[in-house]
Amino acid sequence: MYTLGIDIGSSSVKVALFDADKGKSLGNAFSPSSEMEITSSRQGWAEQAPEDWWDNFQVAFKEVLTKTSLSPSLISGIGIAYQMHGLVLVNQKAEVIRPAIIWCDSRAVAIGNKAFEELGWDYCRQHLLNSPGNFTASKLKWVKDSEPENLEKTRYFMLPGDYIAFKLSGTATTTASGLSEGIFWDYKEEKVSKRVLDYFGFEERMIPDIVPSFGKQCVVSETMAHLLGMKKGTPITYRAGDQPNNAFALNVLQPGEVAATAGTSGVIYAVMDEDIQDDASRINTFRHVNSSEQQKRNGLLLCVNGTGRLNSWLRDTIAPINGGYDQMNEAASRIPIGADNLLFYPFGNGAERLLQNRDTGATLEGMQFNLHHKAHLYRAAQEGIVFALNYGFEVLGDLGVSKSVVRAGKANMFLSPVFREAFCNTVDTQLQLYDTDGAVGAARGAALGNGFYESYEEAFRNLECLESIAPDRSKTAQYKEVYQQWKSELEKKLSHD
Repeated sequence: MYTLGIDIGSSSVKVALFDADKGKSLGNAFSPSSEMEITSSRQGWAEQAPEDWWDNFQVAFKEVLTKTSLSPSLISGIGIAYQMHGLVLVNQKAEVIRPAIIWCDSRAVAIGNKAFEELGWDYCRQHLLNSPGNFTASKLKWVKDSEPENLEKTRYFMLPGDYIAFKLSGTATTTASGLSEGIFWDYKEEKVSKRVLDYFGFEERMIPDIVPSFGKQCVVSETMAHLLGMKKGTPITYRAGDQPNNAFALNVLQPGEVAATAGTSGVIYAVMDEDIQDDASRINTFRHVNSSEQQKRNGLLLCVNGTGRLNSWLRDTIAPINGGYDQMNEAASRIPIGADNLLFYPFGNGAERLLQNRDTGATLEGMQFNLHHKAHLYRAAQEGIVFALNYGFEVLGDLGVSKSVVRAGKANMFLSPVFREAFCNTVDTQLQLYDTDGAVGAARGAALGNGFYESYEEAFRNLECLESIAPDRSKTAQYKEVYQQWKSELEKKLSHD
């Protein structure tokens, strides 16, 4: 059986065709070749056109069909992964009303803070497991307050993956996992929080029908089947936000297991079987894809917004013309640990939850014009990203998360030897790198949701670990010393804000 995985990122749309019999990807593609546009008309704002996601999906889909020579009529299930926390509004005619407000947009921070205060600490902690923060519910409230004419036109609000499923099927659906990431889900009552809806003044009719993360969610319409060459009625059988999906793709499903990703943003995602919350709201708790009434599974999520985004900014801004990441990594490897006392703080991609929703901007400390050059910046940036992730790991540790083993796909920042070395030695963990990504994970999820696999164990039977990297004890102390210096300077800065 063949399945299709779609991964709607903020940089690109990736697709993968998956041979479920072999448990292997047939091929993948992405679009655009350069990063998708993010519009920022004001500081802290970030928007994308949902139509661009759809257009780029079609380009990437055609490319992967050409690569694999697979007839789209043979696809038996579709899985969708998507950038979390976005807000898409559609009207009665299924038309997009305004650009999507995406995950790194900071405009709703004050709204979320006010909601946290007025809904009450006890309610938010016990029922929502999070403060409302800068998530989808708060973004929708911003639209209600600032663009009431757009809310008036709204039939459904959706997450980015819900929108793609809607385009494919013509049926509006969402998931409990997705609603939890938008801070609409009541964990005690196992349903949409009426109190949140009432507080913000949202009508429940705007929520699409709730479907399971795995299983038949909706089917490809006749119009889209004709457009894409698929069979009418091809089912969409899996959907998840990018970070729960990354964890799923790595077979991180059971309590104590930890996944990492370092794409545009950097994330540590740990699975727990309890309703755990961070009292300072630096870590988020969301319903994992395999959670059920019988078996609770929550994902504790730590995010650093400016991970690969920092690296791409360096490439586009200061790297030599035609220079790429390989050249940057090679140059960084020639610089000593600590980059000759140059410290990089990678917080330049919007308000950071880890810093309690502060938008501090990215900063450099210790720059010496007669000492530091481009390669120092490359090295300091990669170390700074790792240090930021480790800063969050310390919070996760206080919540009971073990860091003895971390799984990641061999992609993005984890392609860099410098980054891998810094990660293993700073976090002090064994890093396992796998041959998978978000689109392949979504396609594997589609096969599981379609019933081809009878269990999670069967679904991951052929998942390949490419490399396992342990800390290098000759370097661990050096990294930890530089990290403590980095942390000390960060906390000084935060104490003065």
